[in-house]
Amino acid sequence: MSERRFDRVITGGRVLDPETGRDEVVDVGITAGTITRIGSIPDVGGGQEIDAAGLVVCPGFVDIHAHGQSVAADWMQAFDGVTTSLELEVGVLPVDGWYRRQEEQGRVLNYGASASWIFARKQVMAGIAPDPRRHPMEMMGEGADNRGGWSTDIAKPRQLAEIRSIVEGGLREGGIGIGIPHGYAPGAGVKEMTELCGIAARTGSPTFTHIPFMSNTDPQSSEEAYIRLIGYAAATGAHMHVCHLNSTSLHDIERCRALLMNAQARGLPITVEAYPYGTGSTVIAAGFFAAPDFTDRTGSGYDSIELIHNRHHMRNRDELLSVREADPAALVAWHFLDPDRNEGHRDLLDLSVLYPGGVIASDAMPWVEPDGSIHRGEEWPLPERLSSHPRSAATFTKFLGDYHRSFGKIGLMEAVAKGTILPCRVIEACLPRMSRKARLQEGCDADVIVFDPVTVAGRASFSDMTAPAVGMRAVLVGGTPVILDGRLDPDARPGRPLRRGALGDG
Repeated sequence: MSERRFDRVITGGRVLDPETGRDEVVDVGITAGTITRIGSIPDVGGGQEIDAAGLVVCPGFVDIHAHGQSVAADWMQAFDGVTTSLELEVGVLPVDGWYRRQEEQGRVLNYGASASWIFARKQVMAGIAPDPRRHPMEMMGEGADNRGGWSTDIAKPRQLAEIRSIVEGGLREGGIGIGIPHGYAPGAGVKEMTELCGIAARTGSPTFTHIPFMSNTDPQSSEEAYIRLIGYAAATGAHMHVCHLNSTSLHDIERCRALLMNAQARGLPITVEAYPYGTGSTVIAAGFFAAPDFTDRTGSGYDSIELIHNRHHMRNRDELLSVREADPAALVAWHFLDPDRNEGHRDLLDLSVLYPGGVIASDAMPWVEPDGSIHRGEEWPLPERLSSHPRSAATFTKFLGDYHRSFGKIGLMEAVAKGTILPCRVIEACLPRMSRKARLQEGCDADVIVFDPVTVAGRASFSDMTAPAVGMRAVLVGGTPVILDGRLDPDARPGRPLRRGALGDG
């Protein structure tokens, strides 16, 4: 083995591979973007060495819920240990056009997206044509006036047929499953959902579902929404992936968690994700904010809704409606739990983040300018004028720093698994290429991170949003360093598309 040449060798690190349980101090050799040797490598030869003594070496994190989808967003997620960033909850349309756009622009991290049901609904019912030049979050803000009843109305049979056709077309173009942010179009009925789930089951596609109702009171409570989701899995056989259990369950996390765990125990194809914050983020156009009974149903006052770009908290419903009309795509933070000051809220957040077998996913948002427009620049460091949710800079590092090191509530191997092999398994049945990712094994893709377990942590906050996470000493995407010795290479663009092939063959 001493005669073998490597492009890069990571020496003396604690190698963790959650799939096999490997946990030992060993060297890792990388050749042509692939892990080609794990073991003792006494002669590095002509390769470049990364000294990982005292550090952890593991697969890069696979974020299956990331809305940033830009070079700037990739940079911040790289410091969070992410090597694959996927837009699966909302999705994109047209799928082919979106992938072409990413390839033209160049990406830092591996990327991919689902076929968007909600954009198909807007196209059919409101005449809002999707545009790959528009950011998905910009398109989410379009149609805030509910034109055509796209958000609140049942689709007519002809409309439903068109929606189905568009979604199926998105899958044929390479969409990784179906994005179903039902919470933004709660008027879509059970028939429409079962049609979508039927497509998913027939094509072996997971669905990424934001439940339709977020409320702690009946009727149309979060609990009712999860009962429906469980029913779709049972009735159609579709893989139902639950997006952000914490923010959709609000104060009923314990009850909703129990329902989902019971369904899983009965063998239903359901998976779950959460992020380690008690604050959500979305566009102000989201219909549930405008509901007249918002405060009664969610337990949140209007002051819990904060405009991200200027940190202004809503004073009342009239102000919210006014801002919504003026700028429906404005990003907001919704402080639905306060785990730092309320121990009961901390317990609720823990139930979602530590869900057995659950995935950590960021729900990372785009970076926005002071006027609320989405930042498309490529300046590093990111300008301090930019805003986003702190989870866009620190989700996985915050989870490791808080839940493993500070709170001691989870072991390191299990914590790493929640960001690597577990999210990978959500999608690898329809995307076999994932069998080479989220693993630190010979023959797998060299998407590898090296971090300091003593210092790894998130630094971003609502008062310092652009602070990169700390502790990532090296981040390699396909063997190419994006971060080396803790410093970003702003010219690196090694990200590659993760895209489904013809239906059925991945």
